[in-house]
Amino acid sequence: MTTQTLHTLQDRLGYRFRQPALLCEALRHSSFVNEQGDPSLKDNERLEFLGDAVLNLLVSLMLMERYPARPEGELSRMRANLVNERQLARIAGALALGDWLSLGKGEAQDSGYRKKSILADALEAMVAAVFLDGGYKAAERMVRRHFDEPVERICRPEVDRDHKSRLQELVQATHKKVPQYRILGASGAGSCQNLRSRIAYRRSGHPRPGQEQEVRRAGRRAAGPGPTDARRGRVEHAPP
Repeated sequence: MTTQTLHTLQDRLGYRFRQPALLCEALRHSSFVNEQGDPSLKDNERLEFLGDAVLNLLVSLMLMERYPARPEGELSRMRANLVNERQLARIAGALALGDWLSLGKGEAQDSGYRKKSILADALEAMVAAVFLDGGYKAAERMVRRHFDEPVERICRPEVDRDHKSRLQELVQATHKKVPQYRILGASGAGSCQNLRSRIAYRRSGHPRPGQEQEVRRAGRRAAGPGPTDARRGRVEHAPP
């Protein structure tokens, strides 16, 4: 990588490194290091370890600031949706981080620069590199720059689509029926409104062991967060 290409990446990150070696280390995959045979060359796995902790801390802070009335359980679910592999890979993709990765020949031929796991790990390593190079405030500025929009979006209704889809798939697979939803009430305002729902389905057939419990768990997640009847398990079934 040339100095010019590293400058381009740093512009995208919104941070200029004082120690470019940290930047290079964050981009260095273990497959590349294994091929070099140089014991002094470090891959990005240790940085990834630290970056995971720093990122969780900073995203937690952003969520507490943005949603001061949300309970701990809901904040934890929001954070899980923001720092999972899929979301981290999406942000890494927006930065075109894969273009700068140092991969081994086999991994490169296997399109490793597009693999979600590799991109997510590299983003966590990059957060750690910024933290070590510039301190807490530098890492915070970088994380806020790239996570502000996802944090803002996390309360929108489409975020719950996966839970509802999973519930529908389970009910259809178990009972060959489509669940019915009824809104019990609402709280909050705007795009962050909370809806309390009752979910009902008609039982049929003989579900495999544990499948009924899986349906109920999915139903509680789809019903919505909060200390409401819906959250405590208002997932009902009618007799066949």
